[in-house]
Amino acid sequence: MKRTPSLFLALSLAAIAAVAQNPQPPAGAAIPTVKFDVFWEPATPQQYTITVQATGETKYVSHNPTKPADENGVQGDDFETQFTLSAATRDKIFAMAEQARYFDGEFDYKKHSVANTGRKTLTYSDSNRHFATTYNWSENAAVDQLTRMFQGISNVIEHGNKIQFLRRFDKLGLEAELKALEDQSAAHFLTELQLIAPTLESIANDPAILNIARQRAKRLLAQCSKEEASAKSVR
Repeated sequence: MKRTPSLFLALSLAAIAAVAQNPQPPAGAAIPTVKFDVFWEPATPQQYTITVQATGETKYVSHNPTKPADENGVQGDDFETQFTLSAATRDKIFAMAEQARYFDGEFDYKKHSVANTGRKTLTYSDSNRHFATTYNWSENAAVDQLTRMFQGISNVIEHGNKIQFLRRFDKLGLEAELKALEDQSAAHFLTELQLIAPTLESIANDPAILNIARQRAKRLLAQCSKEEASAKSVR
């Protein structure tokens, strides 16, 4: 079918309008990213980094240099995993970063001495900005909330790793570890509990594991479902 000039013009204008309503990021643009890094010598692990992209793609890396050398002479313990954060948590992280001016400035509390809880660094980067701030503790509400959220993610991942280890090598130790996880959940020290839901479900359904441990896993799974439902209702 032959198009008339007026019809071609109308179609071109419609296409331009559609692009304007659905802008695409420029080729090569940096994905907005928030990174949290902490080092605290008495802790286990001593150091970890969580890197979150605006897409929700997340990488967690931890390092514990004090672990004794293994049979190959390798000292320390490194762990790395990648996963996708829930939309609710991702959105909170980037909203808090915006409230904290993308970490452009000094956020460490200096009015008087406070307990040392590790050296923390928050970093924000995108195509136009790259800011970082290092602190022990901050009275800025957004920075404090971000710190708690990232610490909660680390707590979930580290507990999940320990649960998997205990299930393989010390099933009798599972109950105590699951109780510690329940206690942290009750104290609101966990973020993204659903990250270890598959592990919890496998324990809950394993008849070879003590019933008390299986019941704790089931309660934690119920908490996962509750948190997911709450996140959906907010959105």
